[in-house]
Amino acid sequence: MTVSDEVLVERRGHALWITLNRPQALNALNHPMAVTIHRAIIDALGDAAVAHIVIDGAGDRAFCAGGDVALLGREGRQNRALWETFFHDEYRMNQAIARCGKPWVALIDGITMGGGVGLSIHGPYRVATERTLFAMPETGIGLIPDVGGTHALAALPGEIGTWLALTGARLKAADLRACGIATHYVPSAHMATLKDLLATSHEPLAELLASFDEDAGEAPLSAYRDAIDYHFGHDTVENIVASLERGDDWAQEQAAIIRRMSPTSCKLSLAGLRAARGATIEEALITEYRMVCEIRNGHDFFEGIRAQLIDKDRNPKWSPASLEAVSDDDVARHFEVPETGDLSFA
Repeated sequence: MTVSDEVLVERRGHALWITLNRPQALNALNHPMAVTIHRAIIDALGDAAVAHIVIDGAGDRAFCAGGDVALLGREGRQNRALWETFFHDEYRMNQAIARCGKPWVALIDGITMGGGVGLSIHGPYRVATERTLFAMPETGIGLIPDVGGTHALAALPGEIGTWLALTGARLKAADLRACGIATHYVPSAHMATLKDLLATSHEPLAELLASFDEDAGEAPLSAYRDAIDYHFGHDTVENIVASLERGDDWAQEQAAIIRRMSPTSCKLSLAGLRAARGATIEEALITEYRMVCEIRNGHDFFEGIRAQLIDKDRNPKWSPASLEAVSDDDVARHFEVPETGDLSFA
């Protein structure tokens, strides 16, 4: 068994088991953790005794609440190497999960946001519980739904991904099952038994997971599906917001939420999602890397982290302050190759 303070990697029967071990930080993903997980994947690919890889989170509150953005907010502007290395290595890990030759089983029991989405959504099996809370809230901190999020959200039915990306909406298990983000629903009371069998059972993995899968209940999201597809199908954020503001109370609430987010991040997120349609995971990650490298040169991420995580006044002062003030050139600049070069997977 390999043990670090923050990630536990061990063999359990015929499973390689990865546990995010920062419960006091809601298992937030930092750079050393990403590197450790990536290496564990590579090692598992060369081990014929490993049938599948399971990842879970320590404690009972979170699978992974996101990346360690507080550090980037404090030091990233002054330290480009810190910034670029974090995203470079995290994205390479996300690609390794997506292309992993062994089945990847993510037990998303608890908060699953941002970086936690990248650790789960690219694998074939994502098991939710009644404690699962999913979101990609990056527009609220001046970032984008990265870690392959543009690729994953763009592939969701209709415009659900666009809605999630722009508003940071939070979904629970029934909605996650309904839109395909979760592949299975297992009550947390049954999770210990499932974990034991994932390590010891020789039943085919798909059949084992299916035997634990239960009805997650009615999905609240279903009531808004038509509205989401109607309003969020536009190709500019301004047109999406204008459509929402002409709608019912729910639609107007979504418009108000978007108005509170970083205008630059909203425009970048929509552009990234549209670019990811039909793209490979590698192409999407390369585009995301270009965007985050340029985000470092801007204002909103550092202001978002200040407002949400440092001063915690929840009152970010975005610049530019409105959607209309973010030009097409501002967006296009984020799609250019960084000075230090593109993300690579060699």
